[in-house]
Amino acid sequence: MDLARVTRTLASCRPARINRPGARQAAVSLVLVPGPRGLEGLFIRRARHPRDPWSGQIGLPGGRREASDRALFHTAVRETAEETGVGLGREHLLGELDDLHPRTRTLPDIVVRPFVFALPRRPVLRVSAEVAYPLWLGLRDLKRGAGTARPVVRGRRLEVPCWRAGRHMVWGLTHRIVAPLLGAG
Repeated sequence: MDLARVTRTLASCRPARINRPGARQAAVSLVLVPGPRGLEGLFIRRARHPRDPWSGQIGLPGGRREASDRALFHTAVRETAEETGVGLGREHLLGELDDLHPRTRTLPDIVVRPFVFALPRRPVLRVSAEVAYPLWLGLRDLKRGAGTARPVVRGRRLEVPCWRAGRHMVWGLTHRIVAPLLGAG
């Protein structure tokens, strides 16, 4: 997995858009950097918060669109800066992926637009209180760690596809966002 392949993949796709009247809009950033064993992506472990349905999970920097955001691109850039201290601009944008929404009815009615960015090296991170800690995960390592998991969500045990990277597990919406880049559909 290298930057040229990711760039080709994004250039050849036409991202699917979801129009759900009444649904909140959100955007996330997948920030890629070259690493010693291939591309690495910036992930975060979300801080635990009783009102956050994704509390404690591995995710991507991002969040809900605010009225001051001109477009979802600006939401992704603003939220990434707020949560990680990473400044992104159009010059870093590689492309966009399909809009997604949660499949579980107990989760908020929200449509998430993923943006993929590339930086020449790991930036200095300054995480906010919304983030327990940041993670740089190798895309090649994630792909090798493919499997299934059985997390308990709101009292129900689910069986879901996931990637394991050491003690970390990427599943759910984050898995669905990153999967097209790893060829894991």
